[in-house]
Amino acid sequence: MNPLSPDAQRRFAVDVVRTLRQAGHETYWAGGCVRDRLLGRTPADFDVATGATPDEVRRVFGHRRTLAIGAAFGVITVLGPPGAGPVEVATFRQDATYSDGRHPDHVTFSSAREDALRRDFTINGLFFDPLTDEVIDFVEGQADLAAGVIRAIGRPELRFEEDRLRMLRAVRFAATFGFELEEQTEAAIRQMAVGVTAVSAERIAGEIERMLALPARAQAVRLLLKTGLAEAVLPEIVDADVPTRPSRPSSLEVLDRIEEPTFALALAVLLGETAGPEAMAGVCCRWRLPNKVLERAVWLVGHRHALRDAMTCRWSALQPLLVSPGIGELLQWVEAEAAVAGQPAPEVDHCRTLLMQPAEKLDPPPLITGDDLVRHGLVPGPLFRRLLDEVRTAQLDSKIETSEEALTLVDRLCAEWDEGLGAGG
Repeated sequence: MNPLSPDAQRRFAVDVVRTLRQAGHETYWAGGCVRDRLLGRTPADFDVATGATPDEVRRVFGHRRTLAIGAAFGVITVLGPPGAGPVEVATFRQDATYSDGRHPDHVTFSSAREDALRRDFTINGLFFDPLTDEVIDFVEGQADLAAGVIRAIGRPELRFEEDRLRMLRAVRFAATFGFELEEQTEAAIRQMAVGVTAVSAERIAGEIERMLALPARAQAVRLLLKTGLAEAVLPEIVDADVPTRPSRPSSLEVLDRIEEPTFALALAVLLGETAGPEAMAGVCCRWRLPNKVLERAVWLVGHRHALRDAMTCRWSALQPLLVSPGIGELLQWVEAEAAVAGQPAPEVDHCRTLLMQPAEKLDPPPLITGDDLVRHGLVPGPLFRRLLDEVRTAQLDSKIETSEEALTLVDRLCAEWDEGLGAGG
């Protein structure tokens, strides 16, 4: 797959507008790409809005270059050249009611103005003509961009009733751009926050994940708390902005200090003060998160204090942590907590130094395996894991160095355990 080039994306998006315009159809860039361009940001992708119907779009570009996956909602995907990616071309439309709180029951093709008025927020309701460098603004979105305001188009209650995820999107946009929520828009979110749970768990989780990936992730969470959305979607973090003890920073202070946290780490930091591994697992299951996210978040919460004795504990106790897949995130968490508290984190430095060791020293292969125990005459069973763990501990602590010494230790352990059972019987 060819990597996308912003220049190639832009050129292709211009070509799409030019081609439709030459075919006689009113056509503009629409939505987020216009907003981002006016804010001086590089658009992640380009959407096009047009007076052409889906059938007309396909006739203009040809069936081999188009996909009709969203045709029921007036959307045709036009495939671009290598590096340009696809462009979604949507016919100007009006939406009917949203019975499912996500999709309109049906759409009616309409004008550019009516299309703008059905969108979510004024900053997303702008059109742009790349051929004349002209902004087409039916919703006063340019004024709100200049003022730094997230304002619903029309009645905010109606916009949020159509798709309740828009309440979370309003918070994300405000945090992304450092904007304020417009007064009536914020009031509507407060009033309707509990209804956001009608949105599917996957869509809620996706929106929260995008918020927690923002540089202003802590501000996003504060807005969730302020608007009542946090209580609806993640009540476990209602006290996230309050230190549990005077000597400890709040979860949000720590989260703000971590650069580019994974979703699992961000969730663990948010819930670490108030929720244990079981509660963390409950949140992940409620949102139907992938197993790899669930397992990592639960591991992080369960081991958040495991490095406290890293400077003094035995190597056999520390080494399993250092070779765990989540060690990098755990070190980020411990380091961020120390930084916010204004304290050094020598245990983090110590662990990072140890992690620089060659692989064969950091994580040497086991001296024996279960197959070796079978060949040694033992019958497979629950005892195997215990024996292998004891041998591994002795190996890491440099008490044994060869497979012969490992099997000698196995014989001794078996004899001691047999003697203990005999004495107890």
